[in-house]
Amino acid sequence: MNNDTPLGSVIQGSLSQGLEVRLHADVSVEDMRVGKFLVVQGVRSRFFCMLTDVSLGTASQRILANPPQPTELFLQEVLAGGGTYGTIDLAPMLMFTPENNGDTVDNTQLLPVKTIPGHFSQVYDASERDFRSVFGWEDDPHRRNFAIGQPIDMDVPICIDLNRFVERSNGIFGKSGTGKSFLTRLLLSGIIKQRAAVNLIFDMHSEYGWEAVSEGANFSTVKGLRQLFPGQVQIFTLDPEATKRRGVRDAQELYISFDQIDVEDLALIGRELNLSEASLENAIILRNEFGKAWINRLLTMSNEEIQEFCEVKMGSKSSIMALQRKLTRLAELKYIRHTCPHNYVKQILDTLDAGKHVVVEFGSQSNMLSYMLATNVIARRIHASYVRKADRFLQTKNPSDRPTQLVITIEEAHRFLDPATAKQTIFGTIAREMRKYFVTLLVVDQRPSGIDNEVMSQIGTRITALLNDEKDIDAIFTGVSGGQNLRSVLAKLDSKQQALLLGHAVPMPVVVRTRPYDADFYAEIGATAWDELPDAQVFQAAKAARADLGF
Repeated sequence: MNNDTPLGSVIQGSLSQGLEVRLHADVSVEDMRVGKFLVVQGVRSRFFCMLTDVSLGTASQRILANPPQPTELFLQEVLAGGGTYGTIDLAPMLMFTPENNGDTVDNTQLLPVKTIPGHFSQVYDASERDFRSVFGWEDDPHRRNFAIGQPIDMDVPICIDLNRFVERSNGIFGKSGTGKSFLTRLLLSGIIKQRAAVNLIFDMHSEYGWEAVSEGANFSTVKGLRQLFPGQVQIFTLDPEATKRRGVRDAQELYISFDQIDVEDLALIGRELNLSEASLENAIILRNEFGKAWINRLLTMSNEEIQEFCEVKMGSKSSIMALQRKLTRLAELKYIRHTCPHNYVKQILDTLDAGKHVVVEFGSQSNMLSYMLATNVIARRIHASYVRKADRFLQTKNPSDRPTQLVITIEEAHRFLDPATAKQTIFGTIAREMRKYFVTLLVVDQRPSGIDNEVMSQIGTRITALLNDEKDIDAIFTGVSGGQNLRSVLAKLDSKQQALLLGHAVPMPVVVRTRPYDADFYAEIGATAWDELPDAQVFQAAKAARADLGF
């Protein structure tokens, strides 16, 4: 369709409800798709809009009462455009008003919409120049832009600003099977390539570090981040045997000791362990008495010792015995040790400080109890380290003391951020603090309605694939101005390779066909995979990685 040919005229509307546009007679309503990017040219300003609804109209009720028969093609053509017509609803998102000095859209800042165009203003298809003026281009020397996809009806890249993306917590949402993992891999690849931040990825299902199964009828695999960026990504594993079976080279073992587990961590997994409030209250008494070694001490206590302890410290014998019995489940986890001579969490911190990205694989330890415990323990200690670094930077004002921005990726985020536990977990703290301590979240979830509303309101950029549940759709637009206009857009997405982008890292909401994660992407990202390196280079890269970590 010619971008210079008007599609229709504005016939009514308001700033809060959007614009209603009547299509011209020669424009087919079937060419108008929800999520399309259109431009309205007013008398003074140019408005960038999203199409939110399509409808049919008639000039007279008599036409509806006596419609033309299927064989009356001539009568249908006579009525088309006059007696019958199509209308579309537009949501204005940005506007540009040129000054008298002849500024163009390309070099003038686009502003939020504060007014609307007048009656009969003409509506046009957005041109490639319009897309670039709004969303930028990937090789912009002044910004870390990353092309995440294309518009649904054009071949022009849609970019997100990674500098703005990583400075706030963000979310990738969509029901099962809509490609959330592929979207996450795309974004993480962009962050690594553009050096926008360092990543700590809790890889619950082993989909990000090494190769993963591609979605589709035929079995195939896609490369993981370690394969694309061998010198920049390090894998730590909680299940070394499973990781080796998958063919992963040079993964570092990771263990957690009982003295690293605090009562707050147990509160998070209270449902999985079936812990009562009384058990948690007595856990605090034990911790206050025995310090970090309280779990090891509890697991070795006899009934007589528990009885004696309760008499002295006013504890509950039945609650402590129940706690002792249930904590034995933790000892069965492969990565749990009574004591660890080596500080593995510090090893992760040192890797992040060196500017490398860390993927924590769970292997067979991917049940919810194991996942929630390990992620909370590791993230809590890393966040505490970043708080100290941020405080030092604020004191010294020395640029060399500024912590490197860290993005922590978690899956099944509603388990950590539901209203009952969001204030108890470190992830709820990180989401609320946002950029204060240079640590943000990338949450991946299929049930955004399970996430606390206060946390959702702090999510800066939301990348959302298809959702059907009304509660989930409502959650996506928590804290979003004009969200009601976008509900129909989200509900009409395709089930594959389409997503709605809105929030801090994009100038306006837009629907994209997401970029394929395939061999072409590997080449475009400019990374060198392990299997493309000579064996000698693989050995040297592995040796250098281990040397960096003190091995």
